[in-house]
Amino acid sequence: MDFQKTALLLIDLQKESKFGIEGVEDVIKKSRQLIDVCRNQDIPIIYSRHMNRSDRSGISKGEPLDEKGKPVYYSTDSNNFHIFSEIAPKEEEIVIDKFRWSAFHETSLDLILKSLDVEHLIIAGFVTDGCVMTSAFDGFFKDYQINLVKDMCAASNEGAHMASILIMANWIYDIQIFESEELIKNIHNEDHQVWKSLEPDSMQFTPETMREMFHKLGGVHE
Repeated sequence: MDFQKTALLLIDLQKESKFGIEGVEDVIKKSRQLIDVCRNQDIPIIYSRHMNRSDRSGISKGEPLDEKGKPVYYSTDSNNFHIFSEIAPKEEEIVIDKFRWSAFHETSLDLILKSLDVEHLIIAGFVTDGCVMTSAFDGFFKDYQINLVKDMCAASNEGAHMASILIMANWIYDIQIFESEELIKNIHNEDHQVWKSLEPDSMQFTPETMREMFHKLGGVHE
């Protein structure tokens, strides 16, 4: 990874908690550490922020509504669509507001990344099986090399989290998968572990073998 051509994309690290996302505090802690490293190394940080307008303009079909007809999740009339204060962007950092899961869908993200001469994307955030996975696939389709930080992602249940990471490992052909501590070592040009995709569909799994295969994504030393 050429860190002169790399950006950190943090997906929807927002206060919304009604999904019951598992491991939020741990993700925030690890995100804080990686954010500090990226800022010190002048690696651009881009935040995405999912939002549903309280007047329902632009919301997805079937979006859950409350008894008053307002969006249940990420509603703009609550504080839940704001990014956690512990990892809030600085004034000069970029925030991409989006109305669909993927951070690329009808947003300026691709334009901004190209203007920054980015080729490698570090991706992490919420939820693994929704906005993170769709953003990772869309980034791959737009020819960015994807680097997933798997302990900085989380979902509403462990099975969905593991399965979606395995799916990305299988079908994002040049993906690299890191633990946050190992990625920080890589940024500092230290020995580190990383899992790299060598061929499509190499991590085939069944319900019975999913956990075993997931743990194989721990990587090898480089």
